[in-house]
Amino acid sequence: MTDPRDRYVERMGTALADAGLRRLPSRVFAALTADEDGRMTSAELVEALEVSPASVSDAVRYLSQVGFIHRERERGGRRDVYVVDDDAWLQAMLRENQVYAPMISALDDAVRALDPDSRARRRLLLMREFLVFVGEEMGGIAERWLAHRAELERGLG
Repeated sequence: MTDPRDRYVERMGTALADAGLRRLPSRVFAALTADEDGRMTSAELVEALEVSPASVSDAVRYLSQVGFIHRERERGGRRDVYVVDDDAWLQAMLRENQVYAPMISALDDAVRALDPDSRARRRLLLMREFLVFVGEEMGGIAERWLAHRAELERGLG
């Protein structure tokens, strides 16, 4: 019988990949979330996922860039350890401003340059406004989540 953590890693990895995340970063993220302390070295990830060190290196670089994990120096050692926080989703969500800002800037330039009556300008303006709206809503979502999380933690003890 397969280990429950292994099953979770594969199922969550597949779900994240189906949602658009690359396959190996999805599995690395899932492995870290299932780890007791949410901390694994590259060697531990290689062993757990049965993949090459180079593949793990690419995956953790990607996950760091999108804000799902961060790297720390192993306690008392010289090796790096990759860490997923309990609020990894929140942290990644709050970084969306860094993702949206260049898109909004590109949309601003295009909207200014296009004919005011063009359908393309209207479409781009709506895209811009959607991204601005989503960015503004993220702050409220984060505040509501933190309040809800505090309630959950009180109930969990």
